[in-house]
Amino acid sequence: MADIFPDIQTTLAAYRSKTLKPSTVASDLLSRLEAENPQLNAYLRTYAPEIKAAAEKADAAYAAGTARPLEGVFVGVKDNLLVSGTLTGSASKILEGYVAPYTGTAVGKLLAAGAIMVGKTNMDEFAMGSSTENSAYGPTKNPKDPSCVPGGSSGGSAAAVAAGLCHVALGSDTGGSIRQPASLCGCVGFKPTYGSVSRYGLMSMASSLDVIGPLANSVSDARVVYDIIRGADERDATSHYIKGSKKLAAAGSLKGVKVGVPREYFLPGLDADVEGCVQKGIAKLKELGAEIVDISLPNAEHGLAAYYVLMPAEVSTNLSRFDGVRYQASQMKNANSLLEGYIKSRAAFGPEPQRRILVGTYVLSAGYYDAYYRQAQKVRGLIVKDFNDAWQKVDIIVSPTSPTVAWPLGEKVDDPLAMYLSDIFTINANLVGIPSISLPCGEVDGLPVGIQLAAARDEDLFLLDVADVFERAG
Repeated sequence: MADIFPDIQTTLAAYRSKTLKPSTVASDLLSRLEAENPQLNAYLRTYAPEIKAAAEKADAAYAAGTARPLEGVFVGVKDNLLVSGTLTGSASKILEGYVAPYTGTAVGKLLAAGAIMVGKTNMDEFAMGSSTENSAYGPTKNPKDPSCVPGGSSGGSAAAVAAGLCHVALGSDTGGSIRQPASLCGCVGFKPTYGSVSRYGLMSMASSLDVIGPLANSVSDARVVYDIIRGADERDATSHYIKGSKKLAAAGSLKGVKVGVPREYFLPGLDADVEGCVQKGIAKLKELGAEIVDISLPNAEHGLAAYYVLMPAEVSTNLSRFDGVRYQASQMKNANSLLEGYIKSRAAFGPEPQRRILVGTYVLSAGYYDAYYRQAQKVRGLIVKDFNDAWQKVDIIVSPTSPTVAWPLGEKVDDPLAMYLSDIFTINANLVGIPSISLPCGEVDGLPVGIQLAAARDEDLFLLDVADVFERAG
């Protein structure tokens, strides 16, 4: 897939010209899945009969001239996105056997446009992690080096795209879970403005931070998907239509675009080789006509601490619904009391969800709410102000996506603080609610490095335009 077709539009053009059939691509894809997925574990479940049937319908649609916009495009879907009639469990044993009763808005829009779902991709349990090693069904491996992690929590989606096991994939991003695995796997990961894509049908982790977005092999593919899934939805009160106004002055050029380089993002702790790749990326932005501006985000360094107070607080609330009374993994029949039933049922959560539930419950408790949660919200407000001030000076903010390249499987499993630090450059975009994208910008020892671009709230299309110019420059 990825090595045959550079982008979705090329695939669709081949379909329309009758030089290729969706059923032919489906056959090739199924062979690849059989050969590669057992090793990579990118997909938890795939749907071979449904893929074949949908591809044959797509063949007929092209023959009849009734093909829809994404007819025959193959899509991976993260396991925390509901698709009616499919097992959907956020890679957790507590939801083992749970069948989704409806299809979420974002996935539904893609399917209505003719996309074919390949399967449900692996992820860190309930999207809690940065390596996809927290899945209850085993880790996903990085297609670039199977001894390394693919990043997380959307590691399965990133691996599926990078390995050519779908055209594009949907992921969710709470603190970097689309962009960081995109960086580690060498693909494009786009986190839209908060609320520009409906969260209806997404199993919530942290409701004020979660965003659904695409992982793809190119900016153009990410944009194709985003144009389909974005927009307001009456079933999600936080959703809205974006109202961006910025445009590039000239096609193929970044002349007139001011790119801010925050000095706080280039400090000790950032791998020197990764920084070298990102600095080359910044130089390329300048060559393309952008004006490079030194800026300061003085409170950015506190984003990680604030995030790991606010996010667990929302986690503890959202995951309280998995109580053994509803959904799966109920142990109530084997308990002598209601409390014992709760405890036995919730023991099905893995170590990382349990850790975050406990932290979140603690910071929301009466004795510690003011000391932790309220203070973290104040810090979030200061970070928002820093970014709002920055937008008065620049159009784009550039930074590394991840402080390191992909690390060996198992290296950070027993050190959660080290794992949390891998999201240090991505978290602030979620706290502020702005669009952000990770693009490949080089390699270190054969492993991909990502550069991150961010824009002001609702300037998603402008950001994609800038990213496209950067990508096409090679």
